[in-house]
Amino acid sequence: MKSQPILKKRGTWKQIVKSYDLYLMLLLPMAWYIIFQYGPMYGLQIAFKDFNPSFGFLGSKWVGFENFTRFFESYYFGRLLWNTFSISIYSLLIAFPIPILLALLINEIRNNALKKWVQNVTYIPHFISVVVIVGMLSLFLNPASGIVNTMLNAVGIDSVAFMEKPGWFKTIFIGSNIWQSMGWQSIIYIAALAGIDPQLYEAAKMDGASRFQRIIHVSIPGILPVIIILLILDVGNFLNVGFEKILLMQNNLNMKSSDVIQTFVYRNGILNGDFSYSAAIGLFNSVINFILLIFINQFAKKKAETSLW
Repeated sequence: MKSQPILKKRGTWKQIVKSYDLYLMLLLPMAWYIIFQYGPMYGLQIAFKDFNPSFGFLGSKWVGFENFTRFFESYYFGRLLWNTFSISIYSLLIAFPIPILLALLINEIRNNALKKWVQNVTYIPHFISVVVIVGMLSLFLNPASGIVNTMLNAVGIDSVAFMEKPGWFKTIFIGSNIWQSMGWQSIIYIAALAGIDPQLYEAAKMDGASRFQRIIHVSIPGILPVIIILLILDVGNFLNVGFEKILLMQNNLNMKSSDVIQTFVYRNGILNGDFSYSAAIGLFNSVINFILLIFINQFAKKKAETSLW
């Protein structure tokens, strides 16, 4: 009985030696994760301290959960949480399905030239800088000379300062995200659709299924595992709502709707130097994401038998 584990270990080492070149390729990404992902976790201790750079991590005063309590009891806690959650839910309900629908549409196009044209037109915006996107939004939505307000004026509607109205912020933010990323995100679904056995479509066609019925009963079930995996990954980043773009679009007039956890951490940590408080808020954000990831992964594993692990 004792010889079996020994033989198993020897077999494992033989496999490693045999494929040593593949394992060597893992060294660089492993080093990257250790240095840039796991290494900085050492600094998370400042979330539980009154951090003073002159005393360092170990020398700063321990305050326990005081920073977390301060955040939970603050008047802006509810606003930050609602803005972050509402943008994430808005994205999940509206932005997530659109690349799937686009992929199904492209897959149904029979003209190869038209299919390539649609793909190119939809995924080119992905390569436009976020700074340029926000500049375009400011230009097009300008209340004095923007093309959108010019068209509204032409039909007798007064100009609207879209970028300054809190009520319009989420719609503009999510809508521009959809335009910029739907083509690029649809690529993985198109690849999954290409992997579906053509005989399934032929069998469905012989059974009298219409094109729409083939999409419902063949295409969607065929890419369902990919949809679930990407949904799990999206939920795992639920509270990470696109810090750079929000910061660029944010101003004093739309702050009521645009102020999220990440922008608040930036202002307090980078601009105001309140490192411990910002670290505590960032840790809270990460813990919520982690809990949601575990929950949605277990739910998908139980209901759909598809999961990350």
